[in-house]
Amino acid sequence: MKIKLFFLLLIPVLSSCAYSFGGASIPKEMKTVTVRVFENNAPIVVPTLSNLFTEAVKTRIRNQTSLGVVPNDGQAIFEGRITGYDIKPVALQSSATPTAGANRLTITVSVKYTNTLKTTDSFEESFTRYFDFPLNGASIQSLTPQAIDNINKQLTEDIFNRAFAQW
Repeated sequence: MKIKLFFLLLIPVLSSCAYSFGGASIPKEMKTVTVRVFENNAPIVVPTLSNLFTEAVKTRIRNQTSLGVVPNDGQAIFEGRITGYDIKPVALQSSATPTAGANRLTITVSVKYTNTLKTTDSFEESFTRYFDFPLNGASIQSLTPQAIDNINKQLTEDIFNRAFAQW
């Protein structure tokens, strides 16, 4: 009898809690988001980077929220530009002719997030991530798509957390 009473009292307590294991704290009234194309203004322009990054932001939102991604007039708006794209050698190997043991791709994105429902949550800032990869006899051109994908995942996580995970 005591066990049944305990569970009957426990059910209302647990059902009244609003906890999200995903870490996102999106206002209940927010239903839509607009992701504008992130123009590539980096000194080195990779033709597909703008589209890849914009789609990565949309995919992150679709996969981790129930928000609808709309082309215009979303209740939240992501926009910005890619401001940096750089590949540099790292981990130089000691030899008569120095060669890079790995290369580092660095991407910087300037993001403006506007929350039309609660403007105090809006922000404008830059995010930078890098990825180190060894060539191992391959060309840089053949390895950069995977490096870009890896960096896009990191950047979109940072941006998503900044916009929606107020810890």
